[in-house]
Amino acid sequence: MANCRDPWLPWVTVRHEYIGQRAYQVPHSAAVRDIKQLIYEETDLPVIEQQLVHNGKVLDDKVQIGTLVPMGSLEVCMTLEGRGLKGGGRFGQTTPPLVEFLKDILRRYPEGGQILKELIQNAEDAGATEVKFLYDETEYGVESLWSHDMAQYQGTALYVYNDAVFTTEDWNGIQEIARSRKREDPLKVGRFGIGFNSVYHITDVPSIFSGEQIGMLDPHQTLFGAHESGQCWNLKTDMKEITELTDQFAPFIGLFGNSGKPIEDGSFSGTMFRFPLRIKPSQLSANIYNKEKVLELFESFKADADTVLLFLKSVQKVSLHVRESDGTERMLFQVTAGENPEDKLERPNSLKTLGLATDSYSNGVPSSTVTCATYQVNIETQDETAKETQRTTWLVCNGVGGRGLCSDLDSLADDLKFIPTIGIALPLTRIDEDKGATSGFSGRAFCFLPLPPGDESLTGLPVHVSGFFGLTDNRRSIKWREVDQWRDPAALWNELLIVTIIPRAYFTLIMEAIKRIQTKKDQDFPLFPRDTYGAWPDLNRIKPRWKPILEPLFHDLLQQQVIYSLTNSWIQVDEAVFSELDTDVDIAETVISYLQSSGMQVARVPAAVDAVLDTYVTGPGSVKKVTPHLVRQVIRNTKHKGTSQEKLLLLEFVLSDKGYSDLIGLELLPLQDETFAVFSSSVSDKDAVYIASEEYPRSLYPGLEGRFILEGIKQSVMSSLKVAAKSRVQQFLWGCSGRYFDMWCCVLESFLTLTQTNTLF
Repeated sequence: MANCRDPWLPWVTVRHEYIGQRAYQVPHSAAVRDIKQLIYEETDLPVIEQQLVHNGKVLDDKVQIGTLVPMGSLEVCMTLEGRGLKGGGRFGQTTPPLVEFLKDILRRYPEGGQILKELIQNAEDAGATEVKFLYDETEYGVESLWSHDMAQYQGTALYVYNDAVFTTEDWNGIQEIARSRKREDPLKVGRFGIGFNSVYHITDVPSIFSGEQIGMLDPHQTLFGAHESGQCWNLKTDMKEITELTDQFAPFIGLFGNSGKPIEDGSFSGTMFRFPLRIKPSQLSANIYNKEKVLELFESFKADADTVLLFLKSVQKVSLHVRESDGTERMLFQVTAGENPEDKLERPNSLKTLGLATDSYSNGVPSSTVTCATYQVNIETQDETAKETQRTTWLVCNGVGGRGLCSDLDSLADDLKFIPTIGIALPLTRIDEDKGATSGFSGRAFCFLPLPPGDESLTGLPVHVSGFFGLTDNRRSIKWREVDQWRDPAALWNELLIVTIIPRAYFTLIMEAIKRIQTKKDQDFPLFPRDTYGAWPDLNRIKPRWKPILEPLFHDLLQQQVIYSLTNSWIQVDEAVFSELDTDVDIAETVISYLQSSGMQVARVPAAVDAVLDTYVTGPGSVKKVTPHLVRQVIRNTKHKGTSQEKLLLLEFVLSDKGYSDLIGLELLPLQDETFAVFSSSVSDKDAVYIASEEYPRSLYPGLEGRFILEGIKQSVMSSLKVAAKSRVQQFLWGCSGRYFDMWCCVLESFLTLTQTNTLF
């Protein structure tokens, strides 16, 4: 179980002469208006009639409870004042003007492609498998309408279709804009309530046709009567009126396979939204919509289309269409998510596993693990305008935390009605081991669907991360704890997800990728062994908010066989010797080949992985690397039996770090007679090896080929050997005295003054 601190939730005590004392436990982020709402739900005293007083001051609705919590206590005391509780005063329910409420939503929720994503979320919640968007330029009749004012909504419109049917809860929920019914079911993606209402950027009168009913909404409350914000018709009980108002219901016929028969039969097996484009400013919005703006929406959606379906469980196809004024319809774009062709049951079985884990968590079944399920998804986009088809393959791992894994997480889940679910998606088709995942790939954060593009949604990871995150009110970014909202429950929830659930799902994803490479060598799996390094987080690219993932991830990962050796085997970090050689190709190949023949597992990893090893593998000698010192040790312990050319290359390498004092015992000293001598510490004249000079060439000493260095070696090697010889003699003289000192002085004098040659060991 993770060691998590319990959240501090204050108690708000409200006192009143007639209703008595009420106590509510709420998050620090709760506002005074939330307390008023709780009082209303218990007493029916309208929020607008309430005044809450604290320390003699009337509290503003926006004041957060956390700012009122006294030092050393979690109790906040308030007094309720309000008319109507004693009798004799005005009493009754009131609501803020509907148009003003919606305008506030539009101010907080900018228009753009995110509107289409919200409608996809609604379809996902309903269990739909397909979503279609249609821009329709058809102008419908205006004779038989509910009222003459409806004529302006009979023209150009944006349609949205999905193949699920509205439930009774859906019909009720779409009318209760102040409270989303989806919050009662945490598994619903679009649980935040403002998603559907973002369509008021486009229209003033949205309508819905699903199952047995057709509904139209009118937030201005002018079309269907005073204070009436909509009208609904039932295909069975209101058929007479529907038949009489032919023009009014004509826009729902002839689209998405609806030839009119569903109306006759009394039921439409799907859901169709119609959003007549706003053609003139209204009280709700001055935003005028036309074809150009709708196509901009489509283009904005296309920018994210290849990832929209990645983490959805139901929706598998989304398409964009246009119907011209002459009735010609054409598809502009389509994105589909397909199953793994080699295992079509892989994804359904994975989703079933995740569903059971989610049910267990919701039902309080104890578990201290993260349930993970991995499957392959193939995404195909078809752009009919550009005549392009692109296919990408992803490996997706979803995880559900167990109840008991982290007590803090469990407490917040119960309070916020959240579920600790996470998804990680790795691109398989264009992965680059050196640059990390796809070249130019930028990992983004999702809340089931991708969050709006921008710096706030970038993670710096080589994977996409989806989670049941707490979002800001406008659903555009993840909440994070700041100095002024340090105890914000949703922000704390997000941080706990990052440190407890995401690392395990990420670990499972990488291990599953390795497993599939091992078991599908002869099959069409689009990932090669060394490509898996591209899935590792890059310490220099990951954004600060996401760095808590690293320690728990690498703690588990680096204990597994995640290193792919140059001899094509998976090994653990402590079994590998890592090569960073950037020297001559022949030297590098010779050194690596020699180490491998000596029983060592050599591996080569990208710089980003090397940085991970240096940071997270601790202990002396934990990460072994190919160095001249290591090669000298190996040669000393296992004599080299290769060719003369290989020995010369090894010699050049072991001299490269100038570790001349470590040459003793190495049989790498090349002689003119094509043999190799051992670097020796002997001071005997008979063991001396000479380096000829121009003034005293080797030809002056016939028969001593076995005492001279090979003349054909590289100049750089010869220079190093001369330096090594001088270094060796100097070290000996510094450490000797008496007879040995005198002898070496004589030897040097004879070498340098009589032969003008250098001696070597």
